Amino acid sequence: MSDNNHITVRLPSLIHRIGVAQAQWLKLQAGLFDCELKRVRRSRNWQLYGDAKKIQQLGQHLQLNQQSKASFNAKELKSLGYFIGKMEQELVLHPDKLESLEAKLIRLINQSPNITLAELIALTGCTEPEARIARFNAEDSV
Repeated sequence: MSDNNHITVRLPSLIHRIGVAQAQWLKLQAGLFDCELKRVRRSRNWQLYGDAKKIQQLGQHLQLNQQSKASFNAKELKSLGYFIGKMEQELVLHPDKLESLEAKLIRLINQSPNITLAELIALTGCTEPEARIARFNAEDSV
């Protein structure tokens, strides 16, 4: 995936909110989804960086873990809820990064039927054949 699908979730005062052990566990979980949970320079703030779809998958994974409450105490559940909430807040701001390239192309063509292939390529980073196929498919669906 291209870098333009990556997002950064800011997590101010993460260690103070959730504790060191929980932060290390979340760092391992993020790594499983090719995301990076790290401290911002030498501050007390942390950030989660990765592909928007991978971050969404991480959030779903953590929600499933949260629902199977057997392995967590009340404080850990609250801190996990904080982390999931921050991820969801950031994902809501970037819905375009969660849709597939084909869906994005069709949406852009439907919004603006006179859009050129060059504009489609510039907006989505797709190739010319992908843009042509999307235009052809959009014309067939009309």
